[in-house]
Amino acid sequence: MARRFAGGALIVASHNQGKVREIRDLLAPFKATVLSAADLGLPEPDETGTTFIANAELKARAAALTAGKPALSDDSGLVVEALDGAPGIYSARWAGPSKDFVLAMTRIERELGAHPNRCAKFVCALSLAWPDGHCETFEGEVRGALTFPPRGGKGFGYDPIFIADGHSVTFAEMEPAAKHAISHRADAFRQLVAACFAP
Repeated sequence: MARRFAGGALIVASHNQGKVREIRDLLAPFKATVLSAADLGLPEPDETGTTFIANAELKARAAALTAGKPALSDDSGLVVEALDGAPGIYSARWAGPSKDFVLAMTRIERELGAHPNRCAKFVCALSLAWPDGHCETFEGEVRGALTFPPRGGKGFGYDPIFIADGHSVTFAEMEPAAKHAISHRADAFRQLVAACFAP
Protein backbone atom coordinates (compact mmCIF):
# COMPACT_ATOMS: atom_id res chain seq x y z
CA MET A 1 0.00 0.00 0.00
CA ALA A 2 1.48 3.34 -1.06
CA ARG A 3 1.91 6.13 1.48
CA ARG A 4 -0.61 8.97 1.08
CA PHE A 5 0.17 12.68 0.92
CA ALA A 6 -1.76 14.30 3.78
CA GLY A 7 -1.89 17.84 2.40
CA GLY A 8 0.03 21.00 3.28
CA ALA A 9 3.36 22.13 1.89
CA LEU A 10 4.91 20.13 -0.93
CA ILE A 11 8.32 20.98 -2.31
CA VAL A 12 8.87 20.55 -6.04
CA ALA A 13 12.54 19.60 -6.07
CA SER A 14 13.46 21.46 -9.24
CA HIS A 15 15.00 24.74 -10.34
CA ASN A 16 13.48 24.31 -13.82
CA GLN A 17 10.61 26.81 -13.88
CA GLY A 18 8.92 25.06 -16.83
CA LYS A 19 8.77 21.79 -14.87
CA VAL A 20 7.62 23.56 -11.69
CA ARG A 21 4.83 25.30 -13.62
CA GLU A 22 3.63 22.01 -15.16
CA ILE A 23 3.69 20.18 -11.83
CA ARG A 24 1.93 23.08 -10.08
CA ASP A 25 -0.82 22.93 -12.73
CA LEU A 26 -1.16 19.16 -12.32
CA LEU A 27 -1.34 19.50 -8.51
CA ALA A 28 -3.94 22.29 -8.59
CA PRO A 29 -6.90 20.00 -7.64
CA PHE A 30 -5.17 18.67 -4.50
CA LYS A 31 -4.58 20.11 -1.04
CA ALA A 32 -0.96 21.02 -1.65
CA THR A 33 0.81 24.32 -1.13
CA VAL A 34 3.43 24.01 -3.86
CA LEU A 35 6.86 25.55 -3.31
CA SER A 36 9.87 25.05 -5.55
CA ALA A 37 13.41 24.20 -4.49
CA ALA A 38 14.42 27.54 -6.03
CA ASP A 39 11.83 29.40 -3.87
CA LEU A 40 13.46 27.92 -0.75
CA GLY A 41 17.05 28.31 -1.96
CA LEU A 42 17.64 24.55 -1.79
CA PRO A 43 20.80 23.35 -3.55
CA GLU A 44 20.58 21.11 -6.60
CA PRO A 45 22.15 17.74 -5.75
CA ASP A 46 24.47 16.04 -8.23
CA GLU A 47 22.47 13.63 -10.39
CA THR A 48 24.67 10.58 -9.99
CA GLY A 49 22.01 7.95 -10.81
CA THR A 50 22.14 5.90 -14.00
CA THR A 51 18.35 5.87 -14.53
CA PHE A 52 15.51 8.41 -14.46
CA ILE A 53 14.10 6.65 -11.35
CA ALA A 54 17.41 6.76 -9.44
CA ASN A 55 17.86 10.48 -10.15
CA ALA A 56 14.24 11.34 -9.26
CA GLU A 57 14.55 9.54 -5.91
CA LEU A 58 17.92 11.14 -5.17
CA LYS A 59 16.55 14.67 -5.76
CA ALA A 60 13.28 14.10 -3.88
CA ARG A 61 15.01 12.62 -0.82
CA ALA A 62 17.59 15.44 -0.72
CA ALA A 63 14.88 18.15 -0.84
CA ALA A 64 12.62 16.40 1.71
CA LEU A 65 15.50 15.93 4.14
CA THR A 66 16.75 19.53 3.79
CA ALA A 67 13.31 21.18 3.92
CA GLY A 68 11.76 18.79 6.46
CA LYS A 69 8.65 18.50 4.25
CA PRO A 70 7.44 16.08 1.57
CA ALA A 71 9.12 16.71 -1.77
CA LEU A 72 8.23 15.75 -5.30
CA SER A 73 10.94 15.37 -7.89
CA ASP A 74 10.80 14.78 -11.60
CA ASP A 75 13.62 13.33 -13.65
CA SER A 76 12.76 13.27 -17.29
CA GLY A 77 14.30 13.37 -20.69
CA LEU A 78 14.19 12.57 -24.35
CA VAL A 79 15.20 9.07 -25.46
CA VAL A 80 16.10 8.87 -29.16
CA GLU A 81 16.09 5.35 -30.61
CA ALA A 82 18.66 5.94 -33.35
CA LEU A 83 21.06 7.55 -30.84
CA ASP A 84 21.04 4.46 -28.59
CA GLY A 85 18.77 6.22 -26.10
CA ALA A 86 20.70 9.51 -25.94
CA PRO A 87 20.38 12.14 -24.63
CA GLY A 88 18.30 10.21 -22.04
CA ILE A 89 19.24 11.03 -18.45
CA TYR A 90 21.66 13.62 -19.84
CA SER A 91 18.91 15.59 -21.64
CA ALA A 92 19.41 18.75 -19.56
CA ARG A 93 23.20 18.48 -19.77
CA TRP A 94 23.05 18.45 -23.57
CA ALA A 95 21.66 21.99 -23.26
CA GLY A 96 24.85 23.10 -21.47
CA PRO A 97 25.24 25.33 -18.40
CA SER A 98 23.08 28.04 -19.96
CA LYS A 99 20.23 25.54 -20.58
CA ASP A 100 20.25 26.36 -24.30
CA PHE A 101 17.85 23.80 -25.75
CA VAL A 102 18.22 25.28 -29.25
CA LEU A 103 21.80 24.07 -29.01
CA ALA A 104 20.65 20.65 -27.72
CA MET A 105 18.05 20.24 -30.49
CA THR A 106 20.66 21.23 -33.09
CA ARG A 107 23.01 18.57 -31.69
CA ILE A 108 20.30 15.89 -31.97
CA GLU A 109 19.60 16.88 -35.57
CA ARG A 110 23.34 16.83 -36.38
CA GLU A 111 23.93 13.44 -34.73
CA LEU A 112 20.90 11.90 -36.44
CA GLY A 113 22.09 13.12 -39.83
CA ALA A 114 20.24 11.27 -42.58
CA HIS A 115 19.24 8.37 -40.33
CA PRO A 116 15.68 7.40 -41.33
CA ASN A 117 14.60 6.33 -37.82
CA ARG A 118 13.09 9.37 -36.10
CA CYS A 119 11.36 7.41 -33.28
CA ALA A 120 11.73 8.88 -29.81
CA LYS A 121 9.99 8.96 -26.48
CA PHE A 122 9.83 11.26 -23.50
CA VAL A 123 10.26 9.47 -20.16
CA CYS A 124 9.39 10.87 -16.74
CA ALA A 125 10.09 9.43 -13.31
CA LEU A 126 8.19 11.13 -10.48
CA SER A 127 9.31 10.50 -6.94
CA LEU A 128 7.47 11.65 -3.81
CA ALA A 129 9.69 11.52 -0.72
CA TRP A 130 9.14 12.24 2.95
CA PRO A 131 11.72 13.58 5.44
CA ASP A 132 12.09 10.06 6.92
CA GLY A 133 13.45 8.86 3.55
CA HIS A 134 10.34 6.95 2.42
CA CYS A 135 9.80 7.24 -1.36
CA GLU A 136 7.03 6.42 -3.81
CA THR A 137 8.18 6.48 -7.46
CA PHE A 138 6.31 6.16 -10.76
CA GLU A 139 7.51 6.21 -14.38
CA GLY A 140 5.54 7.38 -17.40
CA GLU A 141 6.31 7.80 -21.07
CA VAL A 142 4.90 9.13 -24.32
CA ARG A 143 6.10 7.80 -27.68
CA GLY A 144 6.40 9.75 -30.88
CA ALA A 145 8.77 11.00 -33.56
CA LEU A 146 11.17 13.87 -34.03
CA THR A 147 10.71 16.65 -36.56
CA PHE A 148 13.07 19.38 -37.77
CA PRO A 149 13.25 22.34 -37.82
CA PRO A 150 11.78 22.99 -34.33
CA ARG A 151 8.19 24.28 -34.31
CA GLY A 152 6.10 26.18 -31.76
CA GLY A 153 6.64 28.63 -28.93
CA LYS A 154 4.80 26.88 -26.09
CA GLY A 155 6.25 24.28 -23.76
CA PHE A 156 9.97 24.02 -22.99
CA GLY A 157 13.03 21.87 -23.50
CA TYR A 158 12.78 19.51 -26.48
CA ASP A 159 9.03 20.13 -27.01
CA PRO A 160 9.53 21.94 -30.37
CA ILE A 161 10.94 18.80 -32.08
CA PHE A 162 8.63 16.13 -30.60
CA ILE A 163 5.33 14.97 -32.14
CA ALA A 164 3.44 12.43 -30.03
CA ASP A 165 2.00 9.37 -31.79
CA GLY A 166 -1.45 10.12 -33.18
CA HIS A 167 -0.83 13.89 -33.37
CA SER A 168 0.34 16.26 -36.10
CA VAL A 169 1.66 19.15 -34.00
CA THR A 170 4.70 19.34 -31.74
CA PHE A 171 4.40 19.57 -27.96
CA ALA A 172 5.46 23.22 -28.32
CA GLU A 173 2.52 23.90 -30.67
CA MET A 174 -0.04 22.35 -28.29
CA GLU A 175 -2.04 24.26 -25.73
CA PRO A 176 -0.67 23.37 -22.27
CA ALA A 177 -3.90 21.58 -21.26
CA ALA A 178 -3.73 19.35 -24.35
CA LYS A 179 -0.09 18.49 -23.66
CA HIS A 180 -0.82 17.82 -19.96
CA ALA A 181 -3.45 15.28 -21.02
CA ILE A 182 -1.01 13.06 -22.94
CA SER A 183 2.53 13.83 -21.77
CA HIS A 184 5.03 11.51 -20.09
CA ARG A 185 4.71 13.66 -16.96
CA ALA A 186 0.91 13.29 -17.04
CA ASP A 187 1.28 9.51 -17.39
CA ALA A 188 3.55 9.31 -14.32
CA PHE A 189 1.36 11.83 -12.50
CA ARG A 190 -1.81 9.76 -13.02
CA GLN A 191 -0.05 6.81 -11.37
CA LEU A 192 1.19 9.01 -8.52
CA VAL A 193 -2.26 10.52 -7.89
CA ALA A 194 -3.97 7.11 -7.90
CA ALA A 195 -1.47 5.78 -5.35
CA CYS A 196 -0.74 8.79 -3.11
CA PHE A 197 -3.36 11.53 -3.57
CA ALA A 198 -6.70 10.04 -4.61
CA PRO A 199 -9.26 9.56 -1.79
